Amino acid sequence: MEIPMSVVQLYPQELGDAMDRKPVWPRPVAVCVLRRGDQIFVFEGYDSTKDEVFYRPLGGTIEFGEYGHEAAQREILEEIDERVVDLRFVGVCENMFGYQGRRGHEIVLVYEGDFEDESMYERETVFGREEDGSSFKALWKPIADFQDGKVPLYPDGLLALITR
Repeated sequence: MEIPMSVVQLYPQELGDAMDRKPVWPRPVAVCVLRRGDQIFVFEGYDSTKDEVFYRPLGGTIEFGEYGHEAAQREILEEIDERVVDLRFVGVCENMFGYQGRRGHEIVLVYEGDFEDESMYERETVFGREEDGSSFKALWKPIADFQDGKVPLYPDGLLALITR
């Protein structure tokens, strides 16, 4: 059965892998920067094709009909079972990148917020779970670690937004 092109254009992320097509537009994403003094809460990722450890604030895809701040709150609740409150819009990053050998393009809405449970600020490491069942480690990392460019912080442009 051939899938009509109009369906591919409307739902490229869902059909892209199955049909071996590139998405036709950037993925909308929301992330939440959580601060503890001069540190931010980030997850630690690894790209095996680049042999690179990188860091990124928690968040994820904005679903249709969902506001960016709602997506950031939902994703963090799903990933680490913690609520974030008092979200404030910081700015937007456009992120074109490669990950595990595949190209990606995101428009990222960046928010700052606070953990509802203040004991989260005392924890050094938290383990979370992605939708696909894989686990990840999130931790507090000094902003200064990212400023020399040796430790990657994604999305591109985020560091400038949160340090201006």
